[in-house]
Amino acid sequence: MKKTFILAISLITPAIFTVTAQDTDKSKWKDMEIDFPKPMFVGTPVAAKLPNLDKSKKPRLVLKAPAGSENLALDMEVTSSDPEPIIGDLDMICDGDKDGADGSYTELGPGKQWVQVDLEEEATIYGIVVWHFHKNARAYIDVVAQVSNDPEFKTGVVTVFNNDHDNSSKAGVGKDLAWIETNHGRIFDVEGKKARYVRLWSNGNTANEMNHYVEIEVYGK
Repeated sequence: MKKTFILAISLITPAIFTVTAQDTDKSKWKDMEIDFPKPMFVGTPVAAKLPNLDKSKKPRLVLKAPAGSENLALDMEVTSSDPEPIIGDLDMICDGDKDGADGSYTELGPGKQWVQVDLEEEATIYGIVVWHFHKNARAYIDVVAQVSNDPEFKTGVVTVFNNDHDNSSKAGVGKDLAWIETNHGRIFDVEGKKARYVRLWSNGNTANEMNHYVEIEVYGK
């Protein structure tokens, strides 16, 4: 008895991503719904004496991006120049917990340090939101945000924020302003740069020499 075998071949058509007018025309971009944690100030604020401090006291609440953009950093891998934090773990930096209470932040060692988020594939990035530490009022020093497709950040590096006013961290002189930490964090515009990795630097803060992160969000497609 002859047996007939039928070979089924499945043809899978690769997805085609089309750049639309809403992606390139900023007038069509929407307000991203950023979930801000509740305010939590404890103790006496430490005076932040920085020449480039933003004194407006009006936190920016809106990040504009094309419809369909989302937080690509949630639960992604985080690495750092300080692989063994003093407090917390690196995976807490992208875990979605933005609360200001103890147990919700990661503390890195003193001096110039960086953290890096791997988005796992190249993405079009429209904005970054960072919360360093908002339980006490303080400003973080020499904050620099960069994106690249190179995990070593040696090639193709684009700086999207830099408040190192005197080039003390050797990242170049930045024209952006330092800010007092609040529950609103800080929004950095990236405006459609393509990259897989996001790296943020800091160099201590006005309260002590340590570097802290509560949460990093990366909005894009």
